[in-house]
Amino acid sequence: MFIFSLFFILLDARENPFFPSEGEKDILITSNESMDKEPLKRATITLPPQARILKKVTLEFKNLDGSIESRSIELENSVDWHLPVFISQSYTETKDEVNLQSPTNRQIYKNIASIKHLSLSSFGKNLKLTTKDKAIRNFLLVNPHRVVVDFKKDTDIRSYVKKIPNAIFKEIRIGNHNGYYRAVIELDGHYRYEFKKISEGYLIELK
Repeated sequence: MFIFSLFFILLDARENPFFPSEGEKDILITSNESMDKEPLKRATITLPPQARILKKVTLEFKNLDGSIESRSIELENSVDWHLPVFISQSYTETKDEVNLQSPTNRQIYKNIASIKHLSLSSFGKNLKLTTKDKAIRNFLLVNPHRVVVDFKKDTDIRSYVKKIPNAIFKEIRIGNHNGYYRAVIELDGHYRYEFKKISEGYLIELK
């Protein structure tokens, strides 16, 4: 009887045989839901026209046990809303690219409209207004967004309209008024702008 009692005291049995014993690693509890999904290739997100700064990217995902979690990365980067944001698991290392949108790179400006006293050339979000006439005012109108520039000159030019498909500066309208003529540049989205005097005339930089 004494030997039997000693054997019972020394017996190391699990309280619950369905859970791992001491010293063993936890066994991951899995869900019965099928995880056989198509592999991620590339997904895109399109930003609205007023988007300018990307602040955070959050990914929500399902774990092996069926629970939902998310991971976020804080950012502070400018974005061009014309271009989609890609989500992909493929990685390709690329060389640094030259910033082709520099306003000083003048040889790449493309003429988009011309009248007798004014020529307009664009590159990216920059518009060069080549003229010898003085700009007496400039301002922004909305719905739709458009930049208006008035040039001081008595002239007899006819009304001019030029549409530019698939462009940031989507339409140019020029008309004659008493003592000045007006150029209206319609934009393809929401922008702020800077208006600068340059040697050839003026430069509009959209922000």
